[in-house]
Amino acid sequence: MTRPENNEYGEWYAGYVSTITETDVVAVLAGQIEEIAELYGSIDDAKGVYKYADGKWTIKELLGHIIDAERVFGYRLHRFSHGDLTPLSSFDQDTYVANGRSNQRSFADLINEFATQRRSNVALARSFRDEDWDLAGIASDNPVTVRALAFIMAGHVRHHSRILKERYL
Repeated sequence: MTRPENNEYGEWYAGYVSTITETDVVAVLAGQIEEIAELYGSIDDAKGVYKYADGKWTIKELLGHIIDAERVFGYRLHRFSHGDLTPLSSFDQDTYVANGRSNQRSFADLINEFATQRRSNVALARSFRDEDWDLAGIASDNPVTVRALAFIMAGHVRHHSRILKERYL
């Protein structure tokens, strides 16, 4: 698969897309299930409410945010890959985190939820024909292709995994 061009997604997502240097983005998506399980599974639940600075999310909230984004990006992937051209709004990540109750959940539960969401999205991506990757829609007031969404999803997880390692652990 070819990498998405800059005009296939909003500039806000360029940082996520740039972290994915691999060409088989579906393999990256699938591999991140185990990566997340290993990374977050090694953290004690009591440490899950740690945040490195005031106003920042806790470790569990960070994982909750990854799950929220997985759902939103997966929904966009589903809609656009099926030819639905209805523009989709953005989502307020801080509102989602504030109402996600991640701090009251175990890492095992959060990891399982991520894995469930990601497995579903990987199964969808594996069903695509070559031409499906070129389909596009509007999300957060920007055009985005199915291909770009897959790279954004993988890059989003990679971005937040790096933040966890650098700032929390």
